This record gives sequence, structure tokens and C-alpha cells, in this order.
Amino acid sequence: MPKLYLRAIEHARVYDVARETPLQLAPQLSARIRNEVLFKREDLQPVFSFKLRGAYNKIAQMTDEECARGVICASAGNHAQGVAMSARRRGCKAIIVMPSTTPDIKVRAVETLGGTVVLHGDSYSDASEHAWKLQREMGLHFVHPYDDPLVIAGQGTIAEELLRQAPRDVDAVFVPIGGGGLIAGMAVYLKHHSPNTRIIGVEPVDSAAMHDSIAAGRRVTLDQVGIFADGVAVKQVGEHTFDLTRRFVDEIVLVDTDEICAAIKDIFDDTRAIVEPAGALGVAGMKKYVQREGLHGKTLACINSGANMNFDRLRHVAERTEMGEKREGLFAVTIPERPGAFLEFCRRLEGRVITEFNYRLSSRTEAQIFVGVGIRGEDDAAHIQQRLEDAGYPVINLMDNELAKLHIRHMVGGRSPLVRNEVVYRFEFPEKPGALLRFLEQSAGRWNISLFHYRNHGAAFGRVLAGLEVPESERDEWRAFLDRLGYAWVDETDNPAYRLFL
Repeated sequence: MPKLYLRAIEHARVYDVARETPLQLAPQLSARIRNEVLFKREDLQPVFSFKLRGAYNKIAQMTDEECARGVICASAGNHAQGVAMSARRRGCKAIIVMPSTTPDIKVRAVETLGGTVVLHGDSYSDASEHAWKLQREMGLHFVHPYDDPLVIAGQGTIAEELLRQAPRDVDAVFVPIGGGGLIAGMAVYLKHHSPNTRIIGVEPVDSAAMHDSIAAGRRVTLDQVGIFADGVAVKQVGEHTFDLTRRFVDEIVLVDTDEICAAIKDIFDDTRAIVEPAGALGVAGMKKYVQREGLHGKTLACINSGANMNFDRLRHVAERTEMGEKREGLFAVTIPERPGAFLEFCRRLEGRVITEFNYRLSSRTEAQIFVGVGIRGEDDAAHIQQRLEDAGYPVINLMDNELAKLHIRHMVGGRSPLVRNEVVYRFEFPEKPGALLRFLEQSAGRWNISLFHYRNHGAAFGRVLAGLEVPESERDEWRAFLDRLGYAWVDETDNPAYRLFL
């Protein structure tokens, strides 16, 4: 089978619409981590994503009869634009099924490229199911976003360009993974033509479908996927892509939201380009791998896979970058409730910069404070925590506490003595009219809402923190309500940040 893929990559038809993108040195990042870092700039494609390669290779090789019937796909953005542009070039109609939560900027981009957009459902899974239904009804040709040999071969052309452009042998290549089409195509080519190059996939820790599948020895389906890196938010990888990744990829590195945000800034600092979260996965994984292995003097290539970023998401990215670069530590600290206590606390910080301080009177004996402090890495954060504890302050490190970073830091206000039997859940609501109304109607006014916090981050889903008064005797009914609601959720009732501040 590898020979068939190699031949397909060598004969792929992508350059009628796609560009040969540059392999660009990142001088600032290279100097900082003491390795030569190269960015493969797929964010410079006409649709700002590598997806154009695979989509066009598939559509270009359709028969005239297949083309006359038209094509259809399901996508939340990048593949949709690739299919629309490729179909227009080939002269066939294209129907693109997108989740109803898709931002208008992506819908308009597809329509501008000549695609007919059908909005359906709240997720990619809903859109995909509807696209297959329309395909059967209308006799259209389905263009899969990743699990198709011709799509995989189209993405594999990136590897051919990379090896030809590299100034010297590449020690490792870091590739984002969603459904697996990109890394599958590249891995086949790289393992044949550059067997000493390590091929390392990168996934978000909350969307690790390929990582978990390889660990299990079979394709698994995730119950939930993270929404931040929406370009790789796939619950199940493809059959072809799983097989090729399992055979030819050396390792998969997992990264979190903060590490992705820091990588977006790294890319911006060297290129002045803003990539989408999925597009920064390669850099985030590379930095983590270099630190873990203690690498110096190596040549490392990262695939900057796309730049379809909503402008209003930049606020969230900037907010989390300091955490990703380990330049801000977040702590919950208990100090005495008396005049001068805050001054004494600040003196214990050795003149450090305090980036945030949240507090509300809740007791006459103790004060719970939420504090951000400028740090110089994780070891420095541990040093600060130890210094405070040695001075007698109870401290909890909140740097890995998602509830604290998403919600608590914006709503510290003290406990309410009126609340009884409170449960607290973190939800992902579809970012569309009616999502909150559905939550309220499904609960049918059964339980009193005691806490609610929502922030818009420009994504397809809104992050919501909700507290409700649910007696122990009604917890089974509450869980049944969550099942009916169908929104992604995390039970935060026992989270220490909630316990301390709310």
C-alpha cells in the first residue's frame, strides 16, 4: 500500500489552485530554544489552509460524469473552502453542509467561492450525517475531509515540498492531527524519502482521537472534543488515516490551550501572521518536545496548517498566552482578614509583579484571594508557592485549573449564605440564538439557577458556568436532564477554586 500512496503523491494534481508554500526560518524562536526552527507556511494558501490540496486532488481526478452530478461535503470551515474553490475550478456545483454554529465569516467565505451552504445541526457530526443523507438523495459525489486516499495524497505533497526546500536534513517534523489526513500523507512520503526524520503528530489534550486510538490499538470515538482548536475537533479519525499513522508516525504529543496560545504568539513574533489554534499545534508540540528531550542544535520543521481565525478570538488567545509561556502564575491564597494583611502578603512576593488580585469580604477571620503573579517558568511558580507556604499561607496552584482560568478569575465575589444544595457545571453552549432558552426549557424551571457566568470567545460554542440548587433526592433526575440537553459539560462542584471563591 505505501507504494500506491507514494505514486499518488508524486502524481497528485494540486498546483492548478494550490501554491508551493515557503519553508521559512523562525529566527527569534530558533534563538530562544537553541534549535533551527522552520515554519512550513500552509497558512499562505489561497484559502489560508492546507485543505485545498487534498480537496482539489480529489475533485480534479473525478470523471466528467461524476463532476456533472456535483460534489458535497461537510465541514466547519477549512475543508469547505477548499472544496468550494476546487469545484469552481473544475466547473461543478458544490453543496457544503456546515453546522449552524459556524461563524458568518466562514459561511461568507464559502459562498464567495461559489459553494451553496446548507446549515444543519450544532456540530460537525450533525452536519456530516445530513451531508451523507443529501448525497444519497441527490446522487452527489462526497468529498471526505480526510479519510480518502486521494485527499491523503494531496496533503502528502507538503512533505515533498518540505524535503526539497529544507537547507539540510530535517531531524523532526511536527504535524497537527485532526482526522489524520495531513499527517498520514506526509508520514508515508517522509518515511520513504527521509527515514531518519522523526515524524511527530500533535493533538490538543481534549481532542486526542488519534493518540487514544493508537493507544487502544483500534479507532475509538471520543465522547466529547475540545472546542478551542476547532480545526482538529474530531471525535473519530479515519480508517485509512489511522492505519497509516499507526505504521509511520513515531510519536504523538499532546498540548493544552495555554500552550497553543503561546505558540500562536511565537508564530506572530516571527512572521507577523496570526494562525488559527489548529494551525499552531505543530509549534506548540515542537516546544514541548524540545523541552522534554533537551534538544539543541537540531533542525525542526513545523506545519503551520491554517489561519482561518475569527478576530474576536484574539482576546482569549492573548489572555491565555501568558499562562502558556509560563510567565504568569495563578494562586488561591488564604490570608488573615485584618488591616495590613495584604501589605504583608505582597512583601512575601519578593517584589514580584502582581498581575491580578481578586478579593471580596466573606469572613471576619480569613480572606480568600485570587492572585496572579509574574513568574519565570513552572519552577519559579513552585518556588513562590513554597515561599508562601513557609510563611504560613495556605496556597493552591491554579495554573492547570480550567474553571479558574475560564470563569473564576472574572467573577470572584464571595459565597452566598442563601444557596442550598448547589451543583456547579461548566457547559459548552452552541453559539447561536436559542441555546440558553433550550437550557431553560429543558430544565422546565425545575431547579433554581443560583449562579451563571458566560463569556463569548468568538468560537462556535460559548463557555458557560452554571450553578443550580438540586437536592440530593433529585440528582438522578438532574443527570437525566443533562442527557436530554446534549451539551458538553464538566461537573465542577468539587473544584477547589469554586469551593474557595464562590
